[in-house]
Amino acid sequence: MQPDAGAVALVAGASGMVGTELVRVLTASGDYRRVIALSRRPLSIESPRLANRILRFENLDQDLRGTTCDDAYCCLGSTIRQAGTQAAFRAVDHDLILRFARFAQAAGAKTLVVVSAAGAAADSRNFYLRVKGETELALEALRFRSLHLMEPSLILGVRKQWRLTEMTGRVVMPLVNPLLFGRFEQWRAIPARTIALAMRTAARSGRLGVHRHTWRSMRALAQPIASKPRL
Repeated sequence: MQPDAGAVALVAGASGMVGTELVRVLTASGDYRRVIALSRRPLSIESPRLANRILRFENLDQDLRGTTCDDAYCCLGSTIRQAGTQAAFRAVDHDLILRFARFAQAAGAKTLVVVSAAGAAADSRNFYLRVKGETELALEALRFRSLHLMEPSLILGVRKQWRLTEMTGRVVMPLVNPLLFGRFEQWRAIPARTIALAMRTAARSGRLGVHRHTWRSMRALAQPIASKPRL
């Protein structure tokens, strides 16, 4: 099901690796009349469909008063190392994501697509995965008509901030991916663009309820509109 030509998309975390790819995908498609991209710094993307709003997410409700949308996409996320403390990490990957989701719902969004993480579980012993799991459960409780949770493992792409682990992964994971089978398949690395393509397809599918997408599902969603084979 393709969104109405007059539909509006709202994207949070638009300046990140997945967010940037997503904005490119959405503005290049004919799915939306307007793509409102929220970021802390200006984007380098130009499109007549794009409205880049620079803001502090803590002031979301005030800065975006009167904004309406049909579909909402959330690419917000951090790492414990980047955040500095567990509390600071949770403030972004739980509290800020929920703040955006509630705002988007109040602004009219019936569909929400969120980047989470492979292995997310509220009962996980791993703090990172536990927060991700708790966030997923909190988003479910908001009862969007459609909620799609993207659960990638290592995300491949070009980041503005250099990370040794991910640079190593870009070299090693294409060799390791084929060796991950069965329940380990979800840990296969996946390109940021594949996630972005999958997010667009999920939102426009019209599927109701809650859906979790790991490596195989994201690959399948991205394939119909991918321009070439991906990892």
